This record gives sequence, C-alpha cells and structure tokens, in this order.
Amino acid sequence: MSTSSIPQHVQQGILRVLRPFDIDVSIQSFSPAAGGCINSGGKLDTSLGRYFLKWNDAARYPRMFEKEAAGLTMLAERKAIRIPKVAQLGEAGRYQFLLLEYIESISKSKDYWETTGRQLARLHHHKLDAFGLDHDNYMGSLHQRNAPQPTWVEFFIEERLKVQLNLASATGMVSADTLKKFDVLFSKLPALLPEEKPALLHGDLWSGNLMVDDRGAGCLIDPAVYGGHPEVDLAMTQLFGGFDDRFLAGYQEEQRLLPGFRERFDLYNLYPLLVHVNLFGTQYLNSVNSILNHFVY
Repeated sequence: MSTSSIPQHVQQGILRVLRPFDIDVSIQSFSPAAGGCINSGGKLDTSLGRYFLKWNDAARYPRMFEKEAAGLTMLAERKAIRIPKVAQLGEAGRYQFLLLEYIESISKSKDYWETTGRQLARLHHHKLDAFGLDHDNYMGSLHQRNAPQPTWVEFFIEERLKVQLNLASATGMVSADTLKKFDVLFSKLPALLPEEKPALLHGDLWSGNLMVDDRGAGCLIDPAVYGGHPEVDLAMTQLFGGFDDRFLAGYQEEQRLLPGFRERFDLYNLYPLLVHVNLFGTQYLNSVNSILNHFVY
C-alpha cells in the first residue's frame, strides 16, 4: 500500500536511522493500523524487513517513544513474556517515531489464558529496588510521575492518586465532596493495602495492550512501567473486561494472591479511572465515587 500517509519528515527519519545497516535501504509499503488517538502507525515494509511504525507530535508528547522503548526493554530483559523488540527510534521535523519488531497476530493457543497468566506472574517475580522508577514516563497521553517513595502506600497516594486528583481538581472535574472522600481513604489505606517488595509492572494492562503473537501466545505492548504492587496489573485486567477467568487462575498457579485481593482491585483501579476522568471526562466519576463510598463509609 501507499506510503503517502507517512509524513515526509518521518520517512526521511526512518531512512536515516536504517541507512547504517544498508546504504540502499528503501521504504516499500505501509498499511495503517486501526485506532490510535495518540499515535499514528501501522505495518511498514522496507528493503531491510518489516516493522511496526509509530509516530506522533514530538512537542506534544516529549520523549514519549524514548520512554516506551525503555519500558519495553526493561520488560524484555526479564524474559518472562513476549515483548516486541525495539528496532530504532528518532525525531524528524516536528515528529518522533518508533520502529518495533512486527509481530503477526494469529488465533489464541488452546492454553493461551492460563499460560499468559503464569507468564505475568513470572514477570512480577522480578523485583526493583524501590517503589517507582528512576525516570518518569507516560500513562496513555498523560505524564506519569514515578518519584520513588519508601513504602508502597506512600507511592500509591503521592505518585498515583494525588497527581491525578490535583489535575482533575485544577480543571474542575472533581467536587470538593469527592476530594474529602479521598482524604478519608488516604487515612485508611495503610490498613487496607499490604506491603510487598516492588515488582516490575507493565503498568497499563488493559486488554488493548495484550496481543496474540505469531505462535498464539501472549505479547505485551505499550507499557507504563514502574516498581509497584503486583495486584495493580491484575486489577486493571478486570477493569474494562477482555480477560478470561483462566488468566487469573493461571497467575495463581504461579503466584498465590493474598486474601481480599478482589476488594483491593477496586482500590487500585481508582488510578486508571482517574486517568480516564482526566483524559475523557466526568462519565468515569460514578465508578470512582462508587468505590470511594464502599471504603469510606
């Protein structure tokens, strides 16, 4: 298909980063992927091979692909679950772009859900030195702050919930009553959330960020990595649907969960729900307030 939908600056940037591998490299075809409210992208065929290409406005999302590449690399180094390899990234004109290994998606294998659950548990076995990360990154199109904190509860309150609440409050998205409920919840969280050594999390594990690879196995994309409690990733798999019950069963074959984990899922999902409030509007506040009312009253 035509490459005309790829901005000229991006095409030039791709050729620039690929030329060290072949002086005569050329772009042959491009098939746009559906969706994508932040990035444009799709299947890119070149004389060097096939890639998945993503690009966006570099000024609007500073260093986004640099952060994504770092997260993908961190996950891939653990060798627990399939992660697309980072090929190249760069900037050209007003754009930034990322070239990833292209992975053809086929039908799920018979034991897809159980195996993917076990693989996520193995990923969570890899611990980090602190809650947070040595750099900030993105959650969707929002800046995600990862300043390390000494305890999990402090990190979850200061670097997750309060950041999103401050943003929502500044834009008039949340009421004073909702903010008061959060203050009460913050006082209760030390007794509600168990402490555990910080695990490497995918960080944005909804169904759209889990794909089926060319062997029918699970493959994680678009991470928002940091060191946190493993239940955070699991909670998000339950928030918007798309994950079979066998996924959680497979996870628990590898790593048993502490009693009460399903109620804690609601607490952890306050973070992605607040992100959705800030990105998409107040229609997500009913879910936020329903969780608050359960734990505050």
